[in-house]
Amino acid sequence: MSSSLPSQDIETQEAEPRLLDLPPGTPAGRLDKVLAQLLPEHSRSRLQGWIERGGVLVNGKEASVRQVVGPGDQLTVWEEAAPESLAFTPEAIDFPVVADSADWIVVDKPVGLVVHPGAGNWHGTLLNGLLHRYPELAQVPRAGIVHRLDKDTSGLMVVARTITAQTSLVRQLQARTVGRRYLALVSGHVRRGGTIDRPIGRDPRVPVRMSVERPIAAKPAITHFEPLRQGRAHGGMPVTEVECRLETGRTHQIRVHMASIGHPLLADTLYGGKAVEPAGRQMLHAARLQFDDPVQGGPRVFRAPVPDDMQAVVRVIAWDDDGQEADDYLDEGDEE
Repeated sequence: MSSSLPSQDIETQEAEPRLLDLPPGTPAGRLDKVLAQLLPEHSRSRLQGWIERGGVLVNGKEASVRQVVGPGDQLTVWEEAAPESLAFTPEAIDFPVVADSADWIVVDKPVGLVVHPGAGNWHGTLLNGLLHRYPELAQVPRAGIVHRLDKDTSGLMVVARTITAQTSLVRQLQARTVGRRYLALVSGHVRRGGTIDRPIGRDPRVPVRMSVERPIAAKPAITHFEPLRQGRAHGGMPVTEVECRLETGRTHQIRVHMASIGHPLLADTLYGGKAVEPAGRQMLHAARLQFDDPVQGGPRVFRAPVPDDMQAVVRVIAWDDDGQEADDYLDEGDEE
């Protein structure tokens, strides 16, 4: 390998590297194993990542994970902070704000935006964008986030700007008084509305899925649903536009509950949904949100139009004439 400095686009790299001289008597071994013995505070997988990204030099030259090192070698190591330690970093993330006050922010979350940092998504989240646009949120736990939407679900979320507002909103969620209505496109013709009251927990066979069938650590979950209109997609596949109202807010709740009654969301392949062009994600949108103002009192009601990608799917479906337009339905009255 050619002599070089490690890549300078590693933003988490410290300015000064650590120099480690391997003294006589040091057993020769693979670079990653030797480093793991010298730097036991770091996991071997993290050390391997540093090596692969050019953050470790052996005698001034780039190294490989399996390279053998021993007595007399000098290791130059640029230590990187753990990704989770940088998760709460402000970033210029683009997202629309529907309204805000001194106490709360209502966001229309775009498709594809992760709400909160986590494994595999330590940066580029809504939380990072909120901290950039509203720096005072650094003083509020979890940057004021009190509920979430899946990465590929669009629509309305409320964020608290103060601890007082956050406490109020959390209590409202616990009391099930926050009104949350979603629009979903599901497979099959849903003939009548109803309520699904089935606890949800982790799927014992597929860790990334949630389930109502023998779930692990199940929690109560209640979803009310009402068909708005029915139609057929290309090839004659039956489709229903459904309004779902949440009492609880479990992970993947609407997706799991609708699939459990034989009507998975279009394009929700994780739960058996069928692909319908041009749908590129599960067809679910948080269209209406209501909560009581934490300080001023009184109800606050917000609506978010269906995003373009979901509208494109709606347009390719041949709808029956006796259905009800989703926008008209969501405009009817206030949440109870």
